[in-house]
Amino acid sequence: KQTPGFSGADIANICNEAALIAARKNKKEVEKQDFLDAVDRIIGGLEKKNKIITKDEKRAIAFHEAGHATISWLLEHAHPLVKVTIVPRGQSLGAAWYLPEERSITTTEQILDDMCSALGGRAAEQLIFGKISTGALSDLEKVTKQAYAMVSIYGLNKRVGNISYYDSQGRESFHKPYSEDTARVIDEEVSKLVESQYDRAIQILTEHKEQLTQLAEKLLSSEVIFKEDLEEIFGKRRVGKEC
Repeated sequence: KQTPGFSGADIANICNEAALIAARKNKKEVEKQDFLDAVDRIIGGLEKKNKIITKDEKRAIAFHEAGHATISWLLEHAHPLVKVTIVPRGQSLGAAWYLPEERSITTTEQILDDMCSALGGRAAEQLIFGKISTGALSDLEKVTKQAYAMVSIYGLNKRVGNISYYDSQGRESFHKPYSEDTARVIDEEVSKLVESQYDRAIQILTEHKEQLTQLAEKLLSSEVIFKEDLEEIFGKRRVGKEC
């Protein structure tokens, strides 16, 4: 479940890494936890045990990751969550692992739920602390690209219409194939899309603030939580409507 899209060589790499981790701990057998640690190591990077994080920063990271987890759990089309961690790895201070559904095509609703889930981290910071941080950089990059793709590539915006400015031949790399007026419309629609999903994230987290706090506190105490922990707090994930 934690290795969607991995090739045979990727899986072999995880097995080798798990064996190395077990050997470093002087074990005679490779156990389940060694495999879990190996997945974290390969996907997230090396654990930064010497990274200095203040108590306030750690709390902010916990609520940020809990925000992602809460919204992805409550939205019908968001990818189901597998695991959340606030252990620093590589460039990341925390991370949430999802099990992406295999989709041949993606609907507007699925993209919007995905965007809302990605903005859940920043929304949780705003809701709980009344201020936001730079920790949402990768989330903002992701939703901005998704919004521009919806509006200018996939024709999923009513105002711009069923028009795609995607150039599969790569011939328009030096200039935009539309006017400045159209560029302004695209920028406006992208901004509206992103802000509407941020407002939606704030609303969902406000309605589930108690569970969000429970989840963040659990993260602070154990540093890693799994799908089972979310089920304990929210109940079984109900697919078919927004909870």
